Amino acid sequence: MTGRSEAADRAVRGMEEEAMAGSHSYRTDRDPDTPQDAPPLPRTVEETGLTEGFVTDLVMKTLYRSGTQSGRDLSLRTCLPFAILDEPLLALQQRRFVEVLGTEGHGRRSYRFDLTSEGKTRARDVLDQNAYVGPAPVPRDVYREWVERQSVRTHPISEERLRRGLEHLVLSDRFVDRLGAGINSGKSVFLYGDAGNGKTEVAFSVARIMGSAVYVPHAVELEGQIIQVYDPYVHPPLSDDEDSGDPLAPTDAPALWTPAPVHDPRFVRVRRPAVIVGGELTLDDLELSPGVHEGVFSAPPQMKANGGVFVLDDFGRQRVRPRDLLNRWMIPLDRATDYLTLPTGHKLEVPFDSLVFFATNLNPADLVEEAFLRRIRHKIRMPNPDREQFSEILRRVCGGRGISYSEEAVELVFREYYDALEIEPRACHPRDLVADICDHARYQGIEPTLSGTLLRDACRSYFIDLPRTGGAP
Repeated sequence: MTGRSEAADRAVRGMEEEAMAGSHSYRTDRDPDTPQDAPPLPRTVEETGLTEGFVTDLVMKTLYRSGTQSGRDLSLRTCLPFAILDEPLLALQQRRFVEVLGTEGHGRRSYRFDLTSEGKTRARDVLDQNAYVGPAPVPRDVYREWVERQSVRTHPISEERLRRGLEHLVLSDRFVDRLGAGINSGKSVFLYGDAGNGKTEVAFSVARIMGSAVYVPHAVELEGQIIQVYDPYVHPPLSDDEDSGDPLAPTDAPALWTPAPVHDPRFVRVRRPAVIVGGELTLDDLELSPGVHEGVFSAPPQMKANGGVFVLDDFGRQRVRPRDLLNRWMIPLDRATDYLTLPTGHKLEVPFDSLVFFATNLNPADLVEEAFLRRIRHKIRMPNPDREQFSEILRRVCGGRGISYSEEAVELVFREYYDALEIEPRACHPRDLVADICDHARYQGIEPTLSGTLLRDACRSYFIDLPRTGGAP
């Protein structure tokens, strides 16, 4: 069962039963208190996109699994306003499947509901048909609408914004410019170069730079199947009174970053997701993962990444051929649509909307033939840092550790190790060397510094066994 967010809890608590008059549609009429970029609060069963039978069954299954519940608690568990649940509850009472055991206050939302013995028998039959219990899902058409509204293709990043968002990294202007063009394509970017230069960090930084919150449903209903999409580890939740967590958002412009009104609590307001998969990836991992109950599935990583960034790290080191992986992505990248396979072999069509990064430290020419690489329009090499960049990275690392920076230390590393051993610098080396210096200093009971003795001790343990390596082409 997928957990609710605190934002959803507050949204449901704030819904006033008596204020539910009127109607609107997901696609046309909008609640004037709900912004265009937030899913509007449904007021009727029809506006949820679900059938009355589905909502009724969900109420029965929730009571069966959770026991006695107040009307307010049922709203919290199903993420539906009580005004929508009340009619199914009345119908279940008339059929003697549900009874009222008491009240916690005024109004039917305060009534304490439970299943009768006949209701429990009926609920078990319903669970045998569909065992999902949790926040009410949204139908595929509603899900597709909100994926399109929040598309990465409609959120271009300016040069100024990209540079500010990457200023915590030491990158060349040429690299940043090429990266910006690839991001604004809204399709895919092939990042290649030696390991340890920050390819993965660049990809994750892009998700933060995109800013703006997106709305992710707890679950989606497709052709009778329930796909659980929201994952708190992938989708950091934001409450309606929080901004997007965008590090570039100004703190002195409240008119642009005002709290969002209550939205449909079946959606969770989150930061744009950044999903990474590595060498453990198989083709099966890109399909629906069966849950503990029949008819309930977990969304694959690329579906969880909709509206954000999807990183295939260590591309070429998976247990599946690179060509097979690229074949798997051709249709989604070209048509913004993915086809997920059920265990029965039946395929479900879902939207595919994320900026895909293929990151590798292997030579792209050794992975796949040119015809495949042509389909990935933006191929960007992430070079090793030059001496000036290495110095700046070391300066920042020392500042973060409270260690005095020394240009003589840079000279020593290049003279005695990079040049003498013909080792290529990596962007991760300053961080690792300073960490090793701190380890040696802690052991010796002294303050860490970039002194020749401590630095040489760190370099000997870090570099001495490294073979000669060359940069990626």
